[in-house]
Amino acid sequence: MTQEPAKAQQIADKLVSQIEQGDLAAGSRLPSIRSAADTFRVSKNTIIDAYDRLVATGYVRPRRGSGFYVEIARPAHPDIKPEHFTEAVDLISLLREQLNQHYEVRAGDGRLPASWMENADIRRQFKRMGVGNDGDAFEYGNPQGLMELREDISRVLLDRAISAHPDQVLMTFGANHAFDLIIRHYVEAHDPVLVETPGYYPMFGKLRLQRARTIGVPRGPDGLDIEKLEQAIQTYRPRLLFVQPMAHNPTGTSMSLQNMHAVLRIAEQHDLTIIEDDPFGDILPRSTPHLASLDALNRVIYVGTFSKTLSASLRCGYIAASRKLIHSLTDIKMLTVVNGSTAIEGMIHEMIIKGRYRRHMSRLRDRVAKAGAEAVTALGSIGLNQIHPPTGGYYVWCPLPDKVNIMDLNHKASSQGIFLAPGHLFTLTDGDASHALRINIAHARDTRLLEFLRKEVVTSKS
Repeated sequence: MTQEPAKAQQIADKLVSQIEQGDLAAGSRLPSIRSAADTFRVSKNTIIDAYDRLVATGYVRPRRGSGFYVEIARPAHPDIKPEHFTEAVDLISLLREQLNQHYEVRAGDGRLPASWMENADIRRQFKRMGVGNDGDAFEYGNPQGLMELREDISRVLLDRAISAHPDQVLMTFGANHAFDLIIRHYVEAHDPVLVETPGYYPMFGKLRLQRARTIGVPRGPDGLDIEKLEQAIQTYRPRLLFVQPMAHNPTGTSMSLQNMHAVLRIAEQHDLTIIEDDPFGDILPRSTPHLASLDALNRVIYVGTFSKTLSASLRCGYIAASRKLIHSLTDIKMLTVVNGSTAIEGMIHEMIIKGRYRRHMSRLRDRVAKAGAEAVTALGSIGLNQIHPPTGGYYVWCPLPDKVNIMDLNHKASSQGIFLAPGHLFTLTDGDASHALRINIAHARDTRLLEFLRKEVVTSKS
């Protein structure tokens, strides 16, 4: 850790102590950044970092144009037992102890000791993968996920200007599992929930399973339609908004900074919680803005994944949010899937600390950028010119002429061994935005695809 972040953490810890001891009461205003910098004899950037950490942990809340205020007064010595002394008095505490293993005599355990598995072939496989120390790979592990990997993620998020302690990170089986946990926590039957349209189609299905009332907000090249967003909020009074701001699936476009600020302003006004899906964060430029960094994880829940950048079979993702919410989501995770895969999480941690993941990301970033540019050129060469260049993701959104019957097109493509993704699958209604195809940039230059589209789409315009 460099000197500046370490100093910022020391200042944050001192302020936390003052809050918990009652020296800084709930609602009181923290010293201005300039004043605090003079008091602690550090730079203003260090104070901003320290205040951001307090915001991320829920102790402080920023008010636009006014400063930072103590959110809650926390007792110095709360009258609760430390977790490692908590007895198994309900389903959650029984599950938590079986995963965390604080007790030495484990008569209430649900599985055999790891030492009984020492001769299994799987141990040799774990060693080849470089995961697991002693019997760790055979245990359930911490229900929140492998601590070492959560520390890795915390450092990565800090590079994105998202301050999240490892305790504010929950490992999941990919982004879809993260969405499932969040939906289970927040959404009851018939609750209104806002989504982008076009948007991430599995999200639509998850909300239907929960019997939510799914409300679409139009998504354009620069982000959400702000006027339609405000109208939807006034009409339906939703609590949640799911968005993928950067390298959007399916359109490949990214929100403008102006659009992001507008969305956050509206969320603040209407007490709206935003779930930010960022599957391509690891291959986007470091300067890429994020809702979670602009908001400091105040009302934004950040979802990341390794499944898009490593392997679809490595189901591993994470949620970054307030400690309170992470605690609740961890309980839901334990009740639904017990825990994640310590072996997979350990494998990814090994890749990160040994530099393999960073090198892979560098190569993948260049390859994706090149393929995206070539995809737009190739499709343009056959007359499909209304395509916005991708902004770092895997897709382009290809509008079709009005006279093209997209279902007939899909059937013809299928009969020729060509798999298409029709736009209406990514929308809630059959509007103009759905009359398009989502095309994967890795396959956009395939001569069979280009010849098919030229014949069936471009020629049909004339």
